[in-house]
Amino acid sequence: QVQLVESGGGLVQAGGSLRLSCAASGRAFSTYTMAWFRQVPGKEREFVAGITRSGGSTRYGDSVKGRFTISRENAKSTMYLEMNSLKPEDTAVYYCAANWQVVIIMAAYNYDYWGQGTQVTVSS
Repeated sequence: QVQLVESGGGLVQAGGSLRLSCAASGRAFSTYTMAWFRQVPGKEREFVAGITRSGGSTRYGDSVKGRFTISRENAKSTMYLEMNSLKPEDTAVYYCAANWQVVIIMAAYNYDYWGQGTQVTVSS
């Protein structure tokens, strides 16, 4: 198993930037494909970005392409989400997630492990 803890959320003005981190502990981090999801009340969890075990391949949701960048440092058992040009519609609780799939899957139900989430609020 792996335990995931997100950090870095907060309040930022539209157009600003934030960097989220997801620290993992437990089973070897490099064996997991990782992803970021986000959720607002009353809506389903939305895929934001994913990254393969080695970091060699990434995938983004359409709403964040060109603005967000996912990365990972396996030596530090940490994943990141660099968020730029933030918009009010990016406001959500952001979760990191892990699974043992080889490819990046966008459906939340395919992920086995989840963090507790970190709130990101973008003011207009």
